[in-house]
Formats: sequence, structure tokens, C-alpha cells
Amino acid sequence: MIINKVLTYSLLAAITLVPWNATAVNRFSFGNLLPKSSFSNAATIASSAAADLVEGLLVKSLLEISEGKHQQALNTIDQLIQSVPNFKLAHLVRGDLLMAQGKYLQAFGDPTNNRPDAVQDLQEEARVRIERYLAKQSQAQEKQPNLILAPNAQQSHLMLIDTSKSRLYLYQKNNDHLKYVADYYITVGKNGVEKQSEGDKRTPIGVYFASTKLKQQLPDFYGEGAYPLSYPNEWDKAHNRNGSGIWLHGTPSNTYSRPPRASDGCVVVANQDLKALEPALQSGKTPIIIVNNLEWLTDSRAPEAEKSKLNSEIDNWLNDWKSQDTEKYLSYYSKDFSTNGINYQQWAEHKYRVQASKPEIDISLSNISMFSYPDPQKNLVVVDFTQTFSSSHLKNKMQKRQYWIQEGGRWKIIYEGAA
Repeated sequence: MIINKVLTYSLLAAITLVPWNATAVNRFSFGNLLPKSSFSNAATIASSAAADLVEGLLVKSLLEISEGKHQQALNTIDQLIQSVPNFKLAHLVRGDLLMAQGKYLQAFGDPTNNRPDAVQDLQEEARVRIERYLAKQSQAQEKQPNLILAPNAQQSHLMLIDTSKSRLYLYQKNNDHLKYVADYYITVGKNGVEKQSEGDKRTPIGVYFASTKLKQQLPDFYGEGAYPLSYPNEWDKAHNRNGSGIWLHGTPSNTYSRPPRASDGCVVVANQDLKALEPALQSGKTPIIIVNNLEWLTDSRAPEAEKSKLNSEIDNWLNDWKSQDTEKYLSYYSKDFSTNGINYQQWAEHKYRVQASKPEIDISLSNISMFSYPDPQKNLVVVDFTQTFSSSHLKNKMQKRQYWIQEGGRWKIIYEGAA
């Protein structure tokens, strides 16, 4: 891991600070830092997923540049461009290599031919791609995210987006566990994350659900297609966040990928990656958790312990509701609770009225899901379930959503309503 970090920072220095002529880059020798088989041949790289192919060839070309092997690097970058002809970053590297044959280049991207902001965007894309490739997927495959992630039986996949790393991780439900499937480079809003209002060009942070692919004909700007996300959600609305039209979508046909921060707030992936994600998005119920600075654990025991506690609280809440013990029932609700404009005091008065005669009721929950909500100030979990309610006066079945918050070491409900 230390070797990978050294290599990452060295390569980043090579593309941002170090002049791109052979004399300068020959001061750096990275060949002995990598296992000899890492870039042994193009066939090995080509057999990987398409995203790995792109990043593998990119890093290989930069490694060869750093060792002064300009012709080899040019051959590698040509192979990359042949695979993805509309990859702007690859064309920039190729342009530098060609220009290096005739003159001394001061930096990554010749400023005489490129707008400085465009070059900076491509430098940033190179940085996040290099970091991810050198991590060799160890985080996603060997470590667990520090989140409660428990999809229900109908949710076969979930997507976890780390905006700080420009990465989307795809997981598949495997019995009671989640299995890492793949990860993909993504683009977020021009002004970063934590969306607050319409037009701020930021990507929201939170728990959302992707609806089915839009059927209408869309402009080429959206590429392979678009899947609307459920922004603003209940927590967004409670905090006066507004706006609309936050989608997961593809790239224009003439663009392989966009810089890490380039959208108007949507999450953007390469068209071939969106095609790969399509089977996981077909249900229209796929959870997409958007996080900034995702934390990883060496095991999943901590989130599992909290999930177990929350499960117990949900069971107790349901049992006390069934028993019509209003005081106990209300003890599961935060004093900051709200639902459809009703605050805790109004909710309590309503429940005391309804349960005064202790009517006989039967309630059951099914298809329960739990997802940690990435709020930096509060420990929150979104809980969805199908609720079946029966009494002498009412019978109904509904999809319900609750937000549980940790207060004083205990889980309590801060929001409840229809999902």
C-alpha cells in the first residue's frame, strides 16, 4: 500500500509539475515500484473490464513517459485512443508526446494550445483515475463501507457514490450480504456537492432511488440515457433544499468522459458504463447513496452491530404500537419529529386521541430496507417497509418511509410518511 501511495504521488507530480521532456522525467524511475506483471502486455489489460482497460492504459502511458520511453508511451496512448476514440484526456497526452518530439514542454498540456481551465480539468481527471487504478480495487473488494446498507428482497443491487473520489461502486445483494461487482468513474456538479437550491450546479448528498430509464427521446447531451433520482427527498425538503432534474445519465456521443466536476448537478458516467449498469437499474427502485469522503472499514462488524440495534428498536416500536401503549409508543419518536407539516406535539395529541379506546389492531411489516444517510451532523438511517394495517374500521397496505436518528445512544424516529 505504501508503494502504491508513493507511485500515485510520483505520477501525479509527473503530470502536473514535472516538465514532459525525457531529461526531466528520467530523474524519476517507477518501474521497480510495480510488480513486473502489472503492465506485462496489452492482452492482460484488455481482458479486464472496459473501465479498467481505460485506466490501465492511461497509467501505463504515464509510467512510460516518466521513464523517458516516449515512443512506447505513444504506442500505448494510440492503443487507448483506438479503444475509446473520444477520450479527451488521452488525446491531450498524445498531443504532448507529439509536441515533445520537437520542443521542450513545460507542463502537462501545452498552455499555448489549451485553455488553462480545460487542462486543469483533465489533470484532475487523470489524478482520480490514477489513484483508483493504483488502489487495484482493494477498498471495494476487501473492505466494507462504514455504512448500514441493507436492501430489501426487491432491491437486487445498490450503488454507492463517493464524490471525493469520482467513483460509483456497484454492489449486488447476496443473501444477507452485499457483494462488490464493479466500480466506475463519474462526474458530479461544476460547483461540487451538497446541493441546496435550483441552479446551484451542485450534486446532492443523501439517499436516493433511481426511477426507470426515461422513455422520451433526449438530446445527445445525455448520451445512452437518463435515470431520474428522487431528489429532493424528505430530508432535503425538511432542510429547505430545492431544485429538480437530478439524473444519472451518459455522455454526448463525441465525449468518452467529462471532468470530475462538469455537470449541472447530475451524476454522469461514460455511455458504455451506463449500459453496464442498466440491468441493475431496470427495477426503478435501485438505491443510490451519494457520499462525500466515504469511510472504509476492514470488516463490517460496526455497521452490523448498529443495524442489529436498529432492528430491535423497530420491533419494539411495532410491538408497543400493537399494544396501544401510547406513552411507550411515543418514546420512539424524537422531539424534533415531523410528518406532513405536523410536529411532535401535534403527533402525540393525535395518537393519544386515536389510542384512547385501545382499539384492537393488527400490523405487520415486510420488505424492510435500511440505508445510512450521509449527514455530517447527524447519525441517520432511512428505513423503508411495506406496512399492512388492519382494525375494525380500517384495512390498508402502504409503502412507508422513516428516518431514524441516534439521540443519546438510542435510535428514534425523526420523520415518518408514505414512501
